[in-house]
Amino acid sequence: MKVINKSDLKSLKRSVDQGTEEQRKAVQEIIAQVKRRGDEAVKEYTVRFDQAVLKSLRVSQEEFEQAYESLEGEMVQILQEAADNIYSFHEKQRSSSWFDSAEDGTILGQKVTPIEAAGVYVPGGTAAYPSSVFMNVIPAQVAGVGRVVMVTPPGPDGEVPAGVLVAAQMIGVDDVYKVGGAQAIAALAYGTETIPSVDKITGPGNVFVALAKREVFGDVDIDMIAGPSEIAILADDHAHASEIAADLLSQAEHDARSSSVLVTTSERLGKAVEKEVQKQLNTLPRADIARQSVENYGMIVLCDSWEEALDTVNKMAPEHLEIVSKEPFQDLGKIKHAGAIFLGPYSSEPIGDYFAGPNHVLPTNGTARFSSPLNVDDFVKKSSVISYSSQALQNNADKIARFARLEGLEAHARAVETRKERWK
Repeated sequence: MKVINKSDLKSLKRSVDQGTEEQRKAVQEIIAQVKRRGDEAVKEYTVRFDQAVLKSLRVSQEEFEQAYESLEGEMVQILQEAADNIYSFHEKQRSSSWFDSAEDGTILGQKVTPIEAAGVYVPGGTAAYPSSVFMNVIPAQVAGVGRVVMVTPPGPDGEVPAGVLVAAQMIGVDDVYKVGGAQAIAALAYGTETIPSVDKITGPGNVFVALAKREVFGDVDIDMIAGPSEIAILADDHAHASEIAADLLSQAEHDARSSSVLVTTSERLGKAVEKEVQKQLNTLPRADIARQSVENYGMIVLCDSWEEALDTVNKMAPEHLEIVSKEPFQDLGKIKHAGAIFLGPYSSEPIGDYFAGPNHVLPTNGTARFSSPLNVDDFVKKSSVISYSSQALQNNADKIARFARLEGLEAHARAVETRKERWK
């Protein structure tokens, strides 16, 4: 891991992976083919990219049942408890329509309406992600979305990991299709003979998935363009090096481009963590991935003061932020930008990934400056409601007309004035 001081903070910035021109053109062609040829194109790309020959794109009830049978009963119980925690947290985010009336008869308000259909992309590849099923589907369900469609890439054997299927059926999602990559995003956006189109697409994926989401945005909504995972740990001498190192590696093992950063005022802790990271790497099953991440994007930032350390993490605006200090709750109010904040020595980042309840779909690459975790509000629309009374119209028509003429919009002014005269 690199050891830097705050003056070198610019080295923490990573460029957003926009994909190459060749990749963008490939994605555009995939989308065009799926729009034109539907299931046929989806199956062809699934053979090409996933080496899977599929008779049916949709996961069958038999496959769901086999998944339950193959997964250990205790693991099923753990998944259920995690789902319950996630439901409980997101239920508290539910928003309601509201209306307000004035003495002159004006009624103003906001109507909250869930979107009709959401598509969830659950990544595959080097790992299986039942947690992605819960984190993307549950807030949609709490919001009241009528139909949730899930896509996930199959293995070469045409199968989907058992944990993913159990998680989906456990929360009532049986509309699951074995398709991944840009072709899955295209199918969700525009529909095929088998896969229904949706109004919004959420869920992370590789660069081709990200590029496809960019391409279809506008025809459908998307959650965000997720970058590689990242963690920043703000720690003082009260932290234990072995625990900090383990938490840094928990993100490094995600992806070779993941970022793991310790920000501390303690040179002693920094050196100890550096040694621990190398020690723990030797026993990690995904050591090759984690080592690349640590070597290229792992850093220890030494600060002269705690205020400087706080300022450093705020400038980073990390996806995950752990605060392991003497009084972490006292520091919480000083954090301006972070996707998720983990306080104290017992709150390791994976607790949020899987079990605690808050959503793990978080803004990356500094976008926590203006973005929030995936939440229930992402799956609803808010319509303004306006009802003027005759009295309110008479009281305000002249002011509204003058405002319209200030902007040079005479028809706007007349639209109000004609009502004023009629409804005197």
